[in-house]
Amino acid sequence: MFLSRKQKNRRLGREHVLDVKLRSSQVRAARIRLAAISGGAVFAIAFGLYVLWRGGDWLLNRLAYENKSFSIQQLDVQTDGVVAINQLCRWAGLRPNQNLLALDLAQVKRNLELVPLVQSVSVERVLPRTLRIRVVEREPIAQVNIPRQRPGGGIETTLFQLDPDGYVMLPLDNRQRATPPTTAGPECLPVISGLDPRELQPGRRIEAPQLQAALQLVIAFQQSPMAGLADLKWIDITSPEVLVVKTGQDSEITFGLLDLEQQLRRWREIFELGQKMAKAIATLDLAVTNNIPVRWQDPDGLPPAAPKLPKPLRIKKKHV
Repeated sequence: MFLSRKQKNRRLGREHVLDVKLRSSQVRAARIRLAAISGGAVFAIAFGLYVLWRGGDWLLNRLAYENKSFSIQQLDVQTDGVVAINQLCRWAGLRPNQNLLALDLAQVKRNLELVPLVQSVSVERVLPRTLRIRVVEREPIAQVNIPRQRPGGGIETTLFQLDPDGYVMLPLDNRQRATPPTTAGPECLPVISGLDPRELQPGRRIEAPQLQAALQLVIAFQQSPMAGLADLKWIDITSPEVLVVKTGQDSEITFGLLDLEQQLRRWREIFELGQKMAKAIATLDLAVTNNIPVRWQDPDGLPPAAPKLPKPLRIKKKHV
């Protein structure tokens, strides 16, 4: 009897094993079907999204970016300086009949602001066919002359210009100007000496205290009582503590780096004193606050040259 019970239990175990195997194969098949359905659904969704994206891109190009109705027909370009409008358009990278919607405004703005002569730019779309550009130019108030050796021999002078903030620029070519240069051209700008030639890179701002003081002196001089009575020809910034100025009237004036307006007023007072005595200033040290040293020119020398009219700081002129 014991043996017969063991055989019965053995048959029941085999049936249970077969049942487990059958259920496992069914679960596996169901999982495979589910995975296939899921993969097919994901592929269908991805393919549908791709078709929608390509179709939307094609439709957007047809209706907007390649639509001739949005081609640029009018350029509304204005500048407060002297650069010609066609030159600004070339610097901006604009081409005839460009699509207004496809135009990268940030790239146009960046192209113009990379020009050292340009201080700031605003670019705007005016639908359907107008591009509006506003440009603020840098105004040169001083220049630097750097002698360089020519490759074939000899010496040539390279001219750099500086704006009131100390940004370095190259002179604007006459062909790039909206109007011919006036009599107050680059040759009338005061020359600054004592700069390191390696710092003179177009588009770079020079922050040396002596240079910044020299530029402030140029601005303050044009707004001072001495404007029209003398003109600044040369400013030497070699010394770290003073500015040595030479005028067109053969005077040498030494300035401290601070309180430039007060020093200019003292210059005017001493200038008027010399007029009363029929004398002209030869040297004057305004960096000394008390007992200002002054030396008068030889009365038998040549008469001082008449100063030229000061150049205005900003030419407020717009070109459409």
